[in-house]
Amino acid sequence: MVIDPTRRPETTVVTAGRPHGAGRPLNVPVVLASNFRAAPASPGAEEAGGRGREYARDDGTPGWEALEAVVGELEAGQATAFASGMAAVAAVVDLLPAGARVVAPTDCYTGVRALLDRGQRLGRFSLELVDVADTPAVVAAAGRADLVWLESPTNPLLQVADLAAVCSAAKQAGARVAVDNTFATPLLQRPIDLGADIVMHSATKFLGGHSDLLLGIAVAADPAVATGLRHGRELAGATPGALEVYLAVRGIRTLAVRLDWAQRSARELAGRLAGHPVVTRVRYPGLPDDPGHRTAARQMRGFGAVLAFDVADAATADRVCDRLRIISSATSLGGVESTIERRAKLPGQEHLPPGLLRLSVGCEHVEDLWQDLTRALAEAR
Repeated sequence: MVIDPTRRPETTVVTAGRPHGAGRPLNVPVVLASNFRAAPASPGAEEAGGRGREYARDDGTPGWEALEAVVGELEAGQATAFASGMAAVAAVVDLLPAGARVVAPTDCYTGVRALLDRGQRLGRFSLELVDVADTPAVVAAAGRADLVWLESPTNPLLQVADLAAVCSAAKQAGARVAVDNTFATPLLQRPIDLGADIVMHSATKFLGGHSDLLLGIAVAADPAVATGLRHGRELAGATPGALEVYLAVRGIRTLAVRLDWAQRSARELAGRLAGHPVVTRVRYPGLPDDPGHRTAARQMRGFGAVLAFDVADAATADRVCDRLRIISSATSLGGVESTIERRAKLPGQEHLPPGLLRLSVGCEHVEDLWQDLTRALAEAR
């Protein structure tokens, strides 16, 4: 993969991962193949055009490679595509030796927390939970870890980790740092540039952008680590589908315009919600008084399209969700459509404020979204 360091990411999402040569399609088409004709075994066959691809699970497909080329260039590393975001997380965790020490956020995606809890319960590794907003505590924990798993911003409290400080401390201790960059996307934050070893995305979310696929991607700064992730994918069979990778590449092509529109709306809505009488707190690093604002402004190019806000209690929050007409009550995020969810209703998320609502802002007009929210908040009192 040839990376042009002068190319801006808004251009990369459009240009990377495309076939080259006259007569070839502009986009890699859907490749519905599990088996490929073997290259001749005679000397010089590879130079004569043999690719060496025989079986998709082991050798990949052109569709996988197109997706990996785009995301790898965006994140300045070597990307490996997986069947889901959780499959990518599991592959990262599987790189750990027995008895390893893992540090992870108290506020993180519920599936990741369940996976880490299971690993500790089975005796594979020990787990230490930290508040990522408490930089001295995270730095101290990194000094006794083998893997530091971070989200920034976190899901769903939108806390911001000081990635450069934590990565520096982890490197001094010989620990590996993996960062879930799903909320920020590579357009707003590049953790490898800040010292991370691995970056993970749930491509189901903003990268795909249309709520029509399940995919995960892990990007490694070290080619040897990338080889380990690919071997883990091969052994576990966590391979992405042909249609899913095609849709993900197609979705990434519009990531820059989708994200630009959505995050401008998110910032506007966050400011208005902060002054609404039914709302008790807004969590969004783009607000100047947010605890993570200064750190986010230093390490991000923008503040993203996800925010959270609190209302009085669970019953009020549920009524808000029920009364919205444009914003959909749904569990995922990052699509062109705005979605909202009371996260504390989910198993494993009972520690969250009961009235907290996570809002993923989509590409609808901001005034229509605001009218929808104000009507639902008024009716939910």
